[in-house]
Amino acid sequence: MRVILAEDSTLLREGLVRLLVEEGHEVPAAVGDGASLIEAVAEHGPDIVVADVRMPPTHTDEGLRAVLEIRRRRPGTRVLVLSQYVEKRYATELMSGDVDGVGYLLKDRVAQVGDFLDALDRVGAGGAAFDPEVVRQLLARTTHVDPLARLTPRERDVLDHMAQGCTNASIAQRLSVSQSAVEKHVNAIFDKLGLLHVTGYSRRVLAVLRYLGS
Repeated sequence: MRVILAEDSTLLREGLVRLLVEEGHEVPAAVGDGASLIEAVAEHGPDIVVADVRMPPTHTDEGLRAVLEIRRRRPGTRVLVLSQYVEKRYATELMSGDVDGVGYLLKDRVAQVGDFLDALDRVGAGGAAFDPEVVRQLLARTTHVDPLARLTPRERDVLDHMAQGCTNASIAQRLSVSQSAVEKHVNAIFDKLGLLHVTGYSRRVLAVLRYLGS
């Protein structure tokens, strides 16, 4: 894939470029701020963008806002956010639209290089990849509205895994329950959240995250 990288840490940026090239990807541009990222995407038209959230000049949310601007200018651009933080406002905005080809991982929780590369491939292929902690924090954001309060602890576990992009079979394996039990929980979640007609893997994630943005 052709990957454009935005990371303000020179050491990390160079390390990621080297890793991506070694894995057979092309990196036409690697930049250190949000404005340069937007320009690089316009110039090179990459297959996927990998972006940090906090970059110059304010080191708050420039990278995430740049990603949103890129998605507005080039709908469907695949993006993988790689950050130390969950910027709830813009993360919700990013995930409340079409999440095909969208990912958000926390740097400290990407334990293995293989996990990062797997997420990159998944998002690059049009799938989704969300860190469970990101999902948990965004779920907590909506406590005051709270149809989620109607979910049982097990249904919350299933919802977390759904939002990570797991299939029912994968959830069953991770939670050590039968697949039919997971299907029952999924139907209950959709029922309680009013999402009865949402089907398909990424559509399930989209439905949940749209709810979070409501």
